[in-house]
Amino acid sequence: MSGPPPGPAVPGRFMAREIAEIPEVAAPLCAGWPEAARAAAALRARSFSFAVICGRGSSGHAGVHLRYLIETRLGLPVSASAPSVVTGYDRPPRMAGALFVTISQSGRSPDLVAATRAARAGGALTLALVNDTASPAAQAADLVLPIGAGPERAVAATKTVVNSLVAGAALVAAWSGDAALGQGLAALPPRLSAALALDWRAWAADLAGAPAAFVTGRGHGLGPVREIALKLAETLRLPALGYSAAELRHGPRAAISAATPVLALRQDDPLAEGIDALVADLRQAGLRVQACGGPAGSLPWLAPGHSACDPIAMLVPAYRAIEREARRRGLDPDAPAGLTKVTETL
Repeated sequence: MSGPPPGPAVPGRFMAREIAEIPEVAAPLCAGWPEAARAAAALRARSFSFAVICGRGSSGHAGVHLRYLIETRLGLPVSASAPSVVTGYDRPPRMAGALFVTISQSGRSPDLVAATRAARAGGALTLALVNDTASPAAQAADLVLPIGAGPERAVAATKTVVNSLVAGAALVAAWSGDAALGQGLAALPPRLSAALALDWRAWAADLAGAPAAFVTGRGHGLGPVREIALKLAETLRLPALGYSAAELRHGPRAAISAATPVLALRQDDPLAEGIDALVADLRQAGLRVQACGGPAGSLPWLAPGHSACDPIAMLVPAYRAIEREARRRGLDPDAPAGLTKVTETL
């Protein structure tokens, strides 16, 4: 799509301003973050047989990213918590020997708080990644990792999502001693700044008139894939589905048509070849596919960085494109219809 690159955030537009703040608020978490070092020391002092991650919406997507980091760097199997087992079915699980991680920007959803309390009572070591350290979820946990994103006023979370992803990566880098991941995080702030200038309006143009959209990727990219799909739904009111590139080749492939554009995220790691092959197959079938990263990339991107950090940075141009497209359509991305900033579920 022709035209000048995105300019600076417009004052008074909360989502745009908060996207623009991402490099600054993420920087303290990216190198030598003492909070991550303290939490990692506490984790190294314990032996865990498995980990469970608890989060909904954007926080759940940060949890998917954290799952891949824990399983690939520490070899611990990771499960996703189902809070309704506690709040609806009243069956607190046995958690002896587990690490239970709650991720929540507000820390105020009653089901997440109840699940954290139940996990702690059931024998787990509980850790809360939260933006509000005075929140009930933080108070319910043994350990707290404050993501430090500052106040966020737009209903659609952006900077708190990125900081949740970065905090999880910083924790795993310190816990596992993965120097390469630590170096990737140290290089992330300037990459986030550079990502702010990337123009993804070609993808936004594909979304015009679409009845639905797909987002795909794999491995470290899966959490961001699902996050972008959520932002399309809540900000553009566009039904969107985020699938693993492997899963997309199964049943969901039948739902993709010329009317349903696809966005593919591709980080430079052992899973890249499969994503490249999927993009090639979809394009050969005459479908609309925009790709970020790799030889098949059609969207502006940076030189490859760390494979666990690049998908975090890919959120930035996606967020900017979605916010701009919402404004173009006359929608308010700061206050999507029917949503509130803190979602309280049981």
